[in-house]
Amino acid sequence: MNHIATPAAATSAKHEKYVPFAPVKLTDRQWPNRTIEKAPVWCSVDLRDGNQALIEPMGPDRKRAMFDALLKMGFKEIEIGFPAASQTDFDFCREIIEGGKIPDGVTIQVLTQAREELIRRTFEGIKGAKRAIVHLYNSTSELQRRVVFGLDRQGIVDIAVAGTKLIKQLAAEHPETEIVLQYSPESFTGTELEFALEICEAVMETWGADAANKVILNLPATVEMSTPNIHADQIEWFCRNMKNRDAAIISLHPHNDRGTGVAAAELGMLAGADRVEGTLFGNGERTGNVDVITLALNLLTQGVDPELRIDDINEIVRVAEYCTQLPVHPRHPYAGELVFTAFSGSHQDAINKGLKALAKSNHGTWEVPYLPIDPQDLGRSYEAVIRINSQSGKGGIAYVLEKDYGIQIPRRLQIEFSKTVQRIADETGKELAPADIHNAFKAEYLDIDAPLALIEHSTEPRGPNSGARVLNVVVSRDGLVSTLKGSGKGPIDAFLDALRQGAGIDLHVVDYREHAVGEGEDAQACAYVEVKTNDDRTLFGVGMDADIVTASLRALVSAANRAAR
Repeated sequence: MNHIATPAAATSAKHEKYVPFAPVKLTDRQWPNRTIEKAPVWCSVDLRDGNQALIEPMGPDRKRAMFDALLKMGFKEIEIGFPAASQTDFDFCREIIEGGKIPDGVTIQVLTQAREELIRRTFEGIKGAKRAIVHLYNSTSELQRRVVFGLDRQGIVDIAVAGTKLIKQLAAEHPETEIVLQYSPESFTGTELEFALEICEAVMETWGADAANKVILNLPATVEMSTPNIHADQIEWFCRNMKNRDAAIISLHPHNDRGTGVAAAELGMLAGADRVEGTLFGNGERTGNVDVITLALNLLTQGVDPELRIDDINEIVRVAEYCTQLPVHPRHPYAGELVFTAFSGSHQDAINKGLKALAKSNHGTWEVPYLPIDPQDLGRSYEAVIRINSQSGKGGIAYVLEKDYGIQIPRRLQIEFSKTVQRIADETGKELAPADIHNAFKAEYLDIDAPLALIEHSTEPRGPNSGARVLNVVVSRDGLVSTLKGSGKGPIDAFLDALRQGAGIDLHVVDYREHAVGEGEDAQACAYVEVKTNDDRTLFGVGMDADIVTASLRALVSAANRAAR
């Protein structure tokens, strides 16, 4: 008798060493009923958090390229580094200040721990700047107080207050620079909420914060430790329990350890946050910082102006990959190479129909299945929206032929030709490029000239009372040239009669379609015939020519040759 292990028997006890994150006691939470109606204040931390997470940190050239890209996107607050901790950061700070590289309306941000020598060095780094955010931090979590610092709560508060006093003093000594204080209770997510509020309020009181002189309180998920809803509860609890809410700008700094950094940021905004710090494509320590690109474009898809320029996503990807030396994943939201590409047949068919319906509508709303955003809004074209592999279907194949070659194949022909494409894709195991699809279509329908080939044709004049059209056709059959004659109501009917009488080929037309390919002098007619053979098979023939009659006769020859296989 075979014994099959049950899931319970196969489970280890590793989970028992982990403690679930405690929920926040907030029974009347308001954030679930809110919607995001405006963009937050964005602060890029690519040049600090992003840079410190790189295997090879950015040198001067890559720092300048990143800074310029952030300015071009419209960031108004940019954390440019930790000038007291790195000579490279210090030099970059001096370079952009002394070189006049900071546009009006843009504020640089610099990071410093709450240590006197580091704070003084930071002020040396920002000397001469018009406006700067000095970002002061010290760790406040229960775990770090106990394990790392060996300090009680008051000892941690004293560090933050002493750092704030020194920054206030140095700001007064440098009136040429407007100093904005930002304080981060680092590891906020691991800090008791009442203590996080206590230390932040102590910093605000020391600074003398009021509505005209606000402090930025940055509440970082230095390590993402809970589900996003609990993070939102933390932010709402904090905002609701502050003594002087209008004297603070509440800022989020989510990390992505649980893979829900974007959701945590969005719910944190619903909970009352005003500002978000993040990086392009989420580059940062461990699993990264929150991805500003995804956040901003999520807003765009909800009809909210993200207040960032992301109209050339390929260029942003190129700069980010150059600066970080890290690839952007092909499935990365909005930015990945494949995110607007459908291989699935049903998806392709829906997208194809959606784009056609959109072209006919005039209401201006973007509505295309499987495409939550218009690729053209990000500087992408529709060229790669549908790509063909073994998972693709008739709709995708039809889209490619029409978009790239102007060939509008009828639906039943789509079904027939898709089997050919499927066979090729299965045999190669690879994606088929548009040229591969077109070549297969030509080989199957347009370039098939054996056993029968059309050489020339002419129509005999008919009198006003003559009901039949007489067609003379010169064909090659198995290499032998002969002239066939037939009559009928029109050229197609007459050619069918000629084939029946002169070549023993008996076909019956079930359907006929035609359309123009191209415009002007280069335009060609494309004709499709669906025929039934004597052995009750139904198949298609296709013909193309500058002359519509010739295209129609070529389509019949195509069908006859395919029937002879």
